[in-house]
Amino acid sequence: MELLTLADSGISTGGLIAIVIGCLIGGLIAGFFLSRWFFKRELKKNPPINENMIRAMFMQMGRKPSEAQIRAVMNSMKRNS
Repeated sequence: MELLTLADSGISTGGLIAIVIGCLIGGLIAGFFLSRWFFKRELKKNPPINENMIRAMFMQMGRKPSEAQIRAVMNSMKRNS
């Protein structure tokens, strides 16, 4: 069995380098759009918590939240993330 070398394949070194660079650029572009799609899908499934969600959580616990309590919870969540 013969091993093919770069000289036997009929492709120049510059052509090979161009193909490798093209594949790398294509992979980066595809990876960017794929990760962007996954990120948007996850945000749609699990939206970030807002003040209305905190109000609803307090109401479910049987408490009437003040604006100061809501701001305190929002600030603590921002600090922890």
